[in-house]
Amino acid sequence: MHRIKIHNLLKSETPRANIVAKGWVRTKRNSSNFSFIEINDGSCLENLQIIADESLQNYEDIKKLTTGSAVAVSGNLIESQGKGQKWEVAVKAMEIISLAPDSYPLQKKRHTDEYLRTIAHLRPRTNKYGAIFRIRSELSFAIHRFFREKGFRYIHSPIITGSDCEGAGELFKVTTIDFENPPKKDGKIDYSRDFFGTEANLTVSGQLSAEMFALALGDVYTFGPTFRAENSNTRRHVSEFWMVEPEMAFCDLYEDVDIAEEMIKYLTTYVLEECSDDLKLFTRFVDKNLQSTLENIVQSEFKRIPYEEAVEILIKSGKNFNFDISFGKDLQTEHERYLTEEFFKKPVVVYNYPKNIKPFYMRLNDDNKTVAAMDVLVPRIGELIGGSQREERLSELESRLNETGLSKDNYWWYLDSRRFGTVPHSGFGLGFERLIMLVTGTNNIRDVIPFPRTPNSIEF
Repeated sequence: MHRIKIHNLLKSETPRANIVAKGWVRTKRNSSNFSFIEINDGSCLENLQIIADESLQNYEDIKKLTTGSAVAVSGNLIESQGKGQKWEVAVKAMEIISLAPDSYPLQKKRHTDEYLRTIAHLRPRTNKYGAIFRIRSELSFAIHRFFREKGFRYIHSPIITGSDCEGAGELFKVTTIDFENPPKKDGKIDYSRDFFGTEANLTVSGQLSAEMFALALGDVYTFGPTFRAENSNTRRHVSEFWMVEPEMAFCDLYEDVDIAEEMIKYLTTYVLEECSDDLKLFTRFVDKNLQSTLENIVQSEFKRIPYEEAVEILIKSGKNFNFDISFGKDLQTEHERYLTEEFFKKPVVVYNYPKNIKPFYMRLNDDNKTVAAMDVLVPRIGELIGGSQREERLSELESRLNETGLSKDNYWWYLDSRRFGTVPHSGFGLGFERLIMLVTGTNNIRDVIPFPRTPNSIEF
């Protein structure tokens, strides 16, 4: 017989005979004639209690089971006589698949997040991290479902690229050059003799590629890994992370904001409805206000204000911020959280940022000092989404490239899209890990990605 996932067994409406379940031992308690064992197969937060008695041929071995051991049990799913669970399994036979040693690192106690990062290969077996990564999986599905329902097409943008979308220069190089004996020209490494015949990098964004397809297919999105060689060890930054980047043709900034707000509410609602069991863990142990925070996001109409007004609110707040704020400076997390948590007490969309703090591809406004950019700010996280209407006018785009010091030769294909059938179009990027931090109350990005990549850390 095939195994039945524990999640499905626990959702049973009636007793079931002759079931097979497999999982890892979470706890075990021996009495004189019985062993009460809780197992979990990762399909849900709750454990399945199994009861083995001395009539089993291998009962002496069963009594020696340790936390972390793997077993396969067959028996009957019956109503539990004890408290705390609806069902339990009366075991007819048990196979010990593997026996974990007493040195198994995950014992029945709470471990710190810092410690669990040192054993990232084992931390998914804990309740907290099992719940995080089940939610991550569910959110991935929900993202694809949201865009499919709205008629978007999914685009696989390249991971290796020759362009720098953000213009920040924080790129990982991709090369086959032998650094013990690199080819040189005029005293510098000659990348014309590299694999691609030029410098290549890991992408920081799939946006530019998505734009090309939006100008052909209408509404598209990318959802994949992106990379940034930023030497930062904050709770908000990792070197490898995932981005959701929709791009819409014939779309201005205001429609862009509408879709971003709709998407956040859709995904938050999905988690509240489909991941309620796992969310209870985070409400109980991580953030007691998590449920109300998420419900507020779903029920609120996001406040929309221009950047200039946001700066005025911050200046007049009387708050002693760590980072000074004035027109022309980018908002920091503390500013974003003040706006969402203290001033408006709900998500906020800030738009029309100064052009000097935004990338070249954002559409220049008529005032010639701001661009049609927007950030969606949410409580606890700050910026969750950053987006803009793209500059569709060829002459303005060329001027912006010149201003930012980027080579037009490297973006010839991007400029071509403005020569041949250009239209207004917009898009945004949603940091997937930040979304997971929002819905789980987790405060460190390293804890919502399976194997975090940070400066001086590439284990696992």
